[in-house]
Amino acid sequence: MSAPPAVGVQVRCWGWRHGGRRAWALRGVDLHVEPGERVLLLGPSGAGKSTLLAALAGLLDADDAGDAGEQEGEVLLDGRPARGVRHRAGLVMQDPEAALVMGRAGDDVAFGLENRGVPAAQIWPRVDEALQAVGFPYGRDALTGALSGGEQQRLALAGILALRPGLLLLDEVTANLDPGGAALIRATLAEILDAAGSTVVMVEHRVASVLDLVDRAVVLEAGGGVVADGSPDEVFGLYGGWLADRGVWVPGHEPVVRRRAISPPGPALATAEQVTFRYPGTDRLGLPPTSVAVAAGQALAVTGPNGSGKSTLALVLAGLLRPTDGTVRAEAALGGPAGQPQLTRWRGRDLVRAVGTVFQDPEHQFVAATVRDELAVGPRSAGAPPGEIAARVDELLERLGLTALAAANPFTLSGGEKRRLSVATAIATAPRMLVTDEPTFGQDSRTWAELALLLADLRDEGRAVVMVTHDEALVDAVADVELRFATGTGTAGAAGPARSVP
Repeated sequence: MSAPPAVGVQVRCWGWRHGGRRAWALRGVDLHVEPGERVLLLGPSGAGKSTLLAALAGLLDADDAGDAGEQEGEVLLDGRPARGVRHRAGLVMQDPEAALVMGRAGDDVAFGLENRGVPAAQIWPRVDEALQAVGFPYGRDALTGALSGGEQQRLALAGILALRPGLLLLDEVTANLDPGGAALIRATLAEILDAAGSTVVMVEHRVASVLDLVDRAVVLEAGGGVVADGSPDEVFGLYGGWLADRGVWVPGHEPVVRRRAISPPGPALATAEQVTFRYPGTDRLGLPPTSVAVAAGQALAVTGPNGSGKSTLALVLAGLLRPTDGTVRAEAALGGPAGQPQLTRWRGRDLVRAVGTVFQDPEHQFVAATVRDELAVGPRSAGAPPGEIAARVDELLERLGLTALAAANPFTLSGGEKRRLSVATAIATAPRMLVTDEPTFGQDSRTWAELALLLADLRDEGRAVVMVTHDEALVDAVADVELRFATGTGTAGAAGPARSVP
């Protein structure tokens, strides 16, 4: 897969402050990247890594009222303002759904090529080449609305690779993928980069998995600029302990969450019996026949490949999606209206008191204008008194490192901050059962450890915790039982029986 000449990057005393914020996301950033270099951006959650990628992609402009931000300095690609040469860069964002614009997979990949004026005869061969390169399993006619988060990420990456940019910007592109899919994407990227020689700037929290793809590591500080720059070995050798203390996933400094001694679970709260789900208007089985019980005082990990039905099962267990076949029964210990065992028939106020849900895309659950107000929505809907709401909100803000962002708009947070807020909103109502989808996505090592400990505490308090996750470290640290789907990417196959996690 050939590409235009690699792009050189010059960032000079650059800073950006989001609209409505007092603090700068970044300030005084000086960075020079030679054409063909491969750079890994490091820093704790909220350090401005995604903001810098957006600037390199030409997506930030303080002169545009829609951005509502303040800018200092300049960002240049081959000596020209990034805003004026967007076609030289391709950005794969943290949220893949935000990049999908068409109803069919092939049309989505072709969209960018058509807008770039690529000759019609070249479009579909390049579409097919890109889909094959990322291991997309369905072909051109797949409906984008029926894809899992990991499948959406593959499609979004295919759309950018088809454009063959001289500067490839990657923001956590493997975070929503199963281990096999992530390995495939890394191998694909290595092959493409070796062949095309594109310049690469990437963000990845779990750095150990991508060190063989990069030749340089740059560390950013929130509100500041570059604090370390060199080869990965040099940066980790000189600053390893310092970086680990600030939340960077330094190899050999991984966080540890102490497991408790496994104790017998409490009563069942919800029971699924041979539930399935078929996407409307298609023959695709989004959830194969699955049976599982969710018990108080127990953490259930739902694992398996992308497209196997994990997120669909989470929505079914949370009472937000009616299964095509089978039943989900709310047991007496879950509470709720008397005589109504079907969660999908509960009123919203009853459901929010009993079940907290963390969606795969955190922005799907934000409804308020500030972080503080967002955390108060659930408890207020559940009828909690004002004093209790305020105390609960303050506790969650402090515990999840969001206190300084209490007045910020949730949609302006970094990906990791949005994920922590989404988890906090789900537990703010003190639900008996918490259903989470990729709860540790986008976290640095410190916030990861705090989230893992928070989930473990909820379990130890006697609540049920369901975790859909590819994060093997989270399974090891928190889960008591694991329900693993054996097949994925659209191949129906029942999950195996839940097993205890050693």
